[in-house]
Amino acid sequence: MGDECATLFRNEINMPTPSPKELPGLHVTVDKVVYTRHPSAPPDRPHCFVYFVTIHNDSEKVVTIERRKWVIKDDANDVIVVEGDGVVGQTPTIIPGDNYSYNSFHLMANRYAAAEGAYLGQDEEGNAVVVRIPKFEMRVPEGESDSPGEMWA
Repeated sequence: MGDECATLFRNEINMPTPSPKELPGLHVTVDKVVYTRHPSAPPDRPHCFVYFVTIHNDSEKVVTIERRKWVIKDDANDVIVVEGDGVVGQTPTIIPGDNYSYNSFHLMANRYAAAEGAYLGQDEEGNAVVVRIPKFEMRVPEGESDSPGEMWA
């Protein structure tokens, strides 16, 4: 209740809440990015990239990942920002020395994009933490069509 009152008090008088800090030993690797055609890809976004990510906790603290933010910039200089709760519907708690791996995907209209971002969470003491998602590229292989689902016909 005390923390809740303090948060309400800070919000009422517009006091800034503490900014998340990078936690030494907490880091992300993008393990693999795979281009694939998907039969249900919409015609305006026919290119599907599956990416495999691992969040490594080599710190001395338990960390819970609560939110994510992706920034994707394509070859037309369009920028898409994706923010949301959790990681693929989960809020993983990662103990020291452990990691959390998952895969997800981006659907794209253009033939090239670069993605990067961050995960936000808190350590076992309630301190806000941030861990950067390193930039990775998604490039449609030469010879691939822009028409959706051709390989599924």
